[in-house]
Amino acid sequence: MKNIKNNSQGFSLIEILVVLLIIGLLTTLVVVNVLPSQDKARIEKAKADISILENALEMYRLDNYKYPTTEQSLKVLVTPETENLNSFSTSYIKRLPKDPWGSEYQYLSPGNNGIYDLYSFGADGTEGGENLDSDIGNWDED
Repeated sequence: MKNIKNNSQGFSLIEILVVLLIIGLLTTLVVVNVLPSQDKARIEKAKADISILENALEMYRLDNYKYPTTEQSLKVLVTPETENLNSFSTSYIKRLPKDPWGSEYQYLSPGNNGIYDLYSFGADGTEGGENLDSDIGNWDED
């Protein structure tokens, strides 16, 4: 019988390190390209929510001849007040959405920028801010 040598020795340390370096570079490229898209998506989601709430507010105004007050808040869109019920009163949306950062949408009537202000505080959750932290509201024209 012939002696057969087994030449399989596995991977060297350098080969493993090269593969880990390549994986690290690919991960960095993906993260750098995907994270800004997530931020843009959150901003667009907030704008879409505000648009839906504006439509519900307009339906409320058509039924009640006025927009809800700041004290009534957006909650009146989900459960109408019983003392102001007319033949058209109903809930205008199923539930109040939270902004993409988990906070409540803000509502002021009368508003500082129009008949009413409807807005999100943005990523930082506080009034004002710049870039991702800036407020997003119905006064935005984008």
